[in-house]
Amino acid sequence: MLSPTRARATLLAAGASVAALLIGSLAATPSQAADQESCRPDGLYETPGVAVPYCSVYDSEGREKMGADHPRRVIGYFTNWRTGKDGKPAYLASDIPWDKVTHLNYAFAHVDGANKISVGGDGPDNASTGMTWPGVAGAEMDPGLPYKGHFNLLNKFKKQHPNVKTMVSVGGWAETGGYFDDSGKRVDSGGFYSMATNADGSVNQAGINTFADSTVDFIKKYGFNGVDIDYEYPTTMKDAGNPLDWTLSNARRAGLVKSYAALMKTLREKLDRASAADGKHYLLSVAAPSSGYLLRGMETFQVQKYLDYVNIMSYDLHGAWNEYVGPNAALFDDGKDAELAQASVYSTSQYGGTGYLNTDWAYHYFRGSMPSGRINIGLPYYTRGFKNVQGGTNGLWGKAASTDCPAGAGLTKCGDGAVGIDNLWHDQDTAGKEAPAGSNPMWHAKNLEKGVVGDYVTDYGFAADTKLTGTYVRNYDSTLVAPWLWNAEKKVFLSTEDEQSVKAKADYVADKGIGGTMIWELAGDYGWNAAKGQYEPGSTLTSTMYDTFKSAGPYGAKRSTIGLPTQALDIDVSFDQFPLGDSNYPISPKLKITNNTKATLPGGTEFQFDYATSAPANAKDQSGFGTTIVRSDHTAANNIGGLKGDYNRVSLKLPAWQSLAPGASVQVDFVYYLPTSTPSNWTVTFGGQSYALAVDLARGTTVVEPGGSTPSPDPTGTTGPSPDPTGGTCAAAAWNASDSYGAGATVSHGAHQWKAKWWTKGETPGSTGEWGVWQDLGAC
Repeated sequence: MLSPTRARATLLAAGASVAALLIGSLAATPSQAADQESCRPDGLYETPGVAVPYCSVYDSEGREKMGADHPRRVIGYFTNWRTGKDGKPAYLASDIPWDKVTHLNYAFAHVDGANKISVGGDGPDNASTGMTWPGVAGAEMDPGLPYKGHFNLLNKFKKQHPNVKTMVSVGGWAETGGYFDDSGKRVDSGGFYSMATNADGSVNQAGINTFADSTVDFIKKYGFNGVDIDYEYPTTMKDAGNPLDWTLSNARRAGLVKSYAALMKTLREKLDRASAADGKHYLLSVAAPSSGYLLRGMETFQVQKYLDYVNIMSYDLHGAWNEYVGPNAALFDDGKDAELAQASVYSTSQYGGTGYLNTDWAYHYFRGSMPSGRINIGLPYYTRGFKNVQGGTNGLWGKAASTDCPAGAGLTKCGDGAVGIDNLWHDQDTAGKEAPAGSNPMWHAKNLEKGVVGDYVTDYGFAADTKLTGTYVRNYDSTLVAPWLWNAEKKVFLSTEDEQSVKAKADYVADKGIGGTMIWELAGDYGWNAAKGQYEPGSTLTSTMYDTFKSAGPYGAKRSTIGLPTQALDIDVSFDQFPLGDSNYPISPKLKITNNTKATLPGGTEFQFDYATSAPANAKDQSGFGTTIVRSDHTAANNIGGLKGDYNRVSLKLPAWQSLAPGASVQVDFVYYLPTSTPSNWTVTFGGQSYALAVDLARGTTVVEPGGSTPSPDPTGTTGPSPDPTGGTCAAAAWNASDSYGAGATVSHGAHQWKAKWWTKGETPGSTGEWGVWQDLGAC
């Protein structure tokens, strides 16, 4: 799942017929559909014509039902490769603290060469469906299930813990652009990249449909509650993701964001239809980047409306892919991040002093488009670290440069990653060489801190009489909320987590109304074995979260922090035409506003919306719409210790001389300076009345026509201009697309009169913008 240097091991389908799905969707009565709507989470997309059984998962406030002692999520990733069959310690379903978690994400399934979800071929060596663990207490198979392996055990324990939901996670760092076959060899099939995006950058809808259909069948066959997509990464930033994928992924960069949205929309709709047929709502989530660099190339992360929730990978924020020594998963910025300072982030005024390599920044990025309760922050149960660190405070914000860059890294200065006993959970490159990363389970890091050489080291190739060099001293920065170990003799820095940092992050989640936490991965948690005098796999950190959350209030279920109108208009807004990521600074999309109502929006119509405080309060337009920031919830000169609020609120207006006719669009050149997810909480005001916008999918809103009437379907199947509200008529001749008009010519269109500024033909009045050919002379 996680980062440059962290490879992932490997991970398939029966279901309902199309007829059954149709019967399920048509069987619900209108009143049943209305009841289910009361449970729909704020902002969640619902497939048109399908009565999704939201109340099977959500309460009447749109909050997920997880058990009386679980008001917040604790989502643990459970991996398929810690089987014990390789001589290393096993971590099986019987080791999971089932009473402390709410969801389990099984890592990983993959996209196979036929664009279907798969965990490989069935057989006794398949950890997911065929493997058994004779003699291991708790790992006895449930004989009532037609498959063995991890899937059998997960379902066995779910029967004992019915509030816990399981998700199959697809992809990961090693299997986004390919997969491991049954022999363990990686097949460079293209994975998500080719399944969703054609070679010319267009959407591969056929591949997406195949994958989505197989996924619905898969979760039904193996008893999962939904699917988690771990696609690393659908970003336009060159050389993002696994270097093994670059040849294929870089050629498709321009189409990845659009096809990612098509993938999520298709999954949502097929899951919704299956939910209606089965009478239970199936979940859809993603593992999302937290890096401002990656997110800059993901436009406004347009997929959030299709997700039940997002899991932020708010870790791997510093590591040996470059020379800057810093925390793996700091909660806050401290204004001293050496990587950001080198990039002039703190000194360039347009950034607003905003440090963006921390969990709080990433949370606020997603808060711009989602209720806090549909967001989960990620916590690592593993370390990242460097050796030969120079400078800094006990290593923090020092440098560890290396000239020995991993093949294909594409970096001029790689970090000098910790190795050996300081890199117990290391991956290997394709030649079998240790990947230097300072990657250790937290139970091993706790032993290093205590000066203990655990008896497990022989399982990882170390001698039984291994001795530690130097001492590993724990440090903690309360501003960052980040602990680390510093070995002054070896100049080794290991970024860690422990009870103090996890408790602080759990308090943050509770205080902010955040939905919960996501853990990569459960097998890294620790417990103390007094008999052996060493730390071993346990549940200390997960228990810390559970104990904090069980007395927390309900999570935040509403996106807006202000009262919004309950009547909404069908006006579409979108941000598109982003330059590719590497060229996208300042971030400069086109804001397109399309009037789908039957009334003309007059000049002076005001639009307001919120965008996340992850971007400074200095957004502007270059199209004469007078964009201003009317409120900012964060007014400090930096974000040291965290952003103080969620939103910047923007106002912009149609120019006085420009109206927007039914069916017409207007385009605004928009500019901002750090990434933000899709702006939300829209209002439109004209004629003395304010409305919400239907595109926000807000709970409790009713779509109307201006004036308050509920729109009815147009019997002709088209939408034309509304009648003149005054009952008058336009004196000028109606505009005709096939006619030519010279400068000064006047026409009528959409109950308005228009004047041509120069010769024109085929350009619709009301669609040409402030500097276009048609000048709006007003209603007639």
